[in-house]
Amino acid sequence: FTVIVFFSVLGALSAAGEDFFAKVGQKVTLNCGVSSYRRSLTWYHINDFLHSVDQSGFTLKGTRRSVLRQTNLEISSVKETDAGQFTCFADGTRHNHSLVVLSVLASVKPSAVLELNNEARLRCEVKGQHQGCEVKWRSPNTYSLTNTSTVQLKPVKTSHNGAWECIITCGRNTFSEPLAITVQGTANDCPLGLSCSMWFAIGVCCQFGMLLIVCVTVLCKRSSNIYV
Repeated sequence: FTVIVFFSVLGALSAAGEDFFAKVGQKVTLNCGVSSYRRSLTWYHINDFLHSVDQSGFTLKGTRRSVLRQTNLEISSVKETDAGQFTCFADGTRHNHSLVVLSVLASVKPSAVLELNNEARLRCEVKGQHQGCEVKWRSPNTYSLTNTSTVQLKPVKTSHNGAWECIITCGRNTFSEPLAITVQGTANDCPLGLSCSMWFAIGVCCQFGMLLIVCVTVLCKRSSNIYV
């Protein structure tokens, strides 16, 4: 009976936590899990003291870039070092939470200025990515998403010009990173995907071949007339 009571008390002093997500540079608010307290409220990041306030309003503050908003903790300009466990003690009850910080880099190779009919690769790198997160690309002039972190442009088209967007979805949280691409050159209106210069070269070769056939035919006829 004593053991059962002991574990019941431990369960009462610890409440279920929540996973929070933020992108580097953004602002995030961590909910303590309670809307009010009677005696005291204290916040920790791992083992670092952040804030403490009692019922009289007396406040102690640590050195981290954060402020108390009633019972919640607001962190401005989130950094990668802000990731990890946060603990809120409200009247002795422990509320454990975790903060996942995403560092997103959207890039294109060889450069953000591309030539028509060349090749390019778009990549969205996400550091600190949670297992439940998905990375997708949204191209200009379309609402469809490419369900991959890497996109191959092969070949580069005029429709690739404009604002691309890397979208990271973590549960109910969505983050985005923009990437602007400029496509230079004249659109290729020639058939079969070949360049117009290639078709011009093919045409010249065909004309030369036809001229050669005509010349051979004429020479053959002249030769036959000579021997008759």
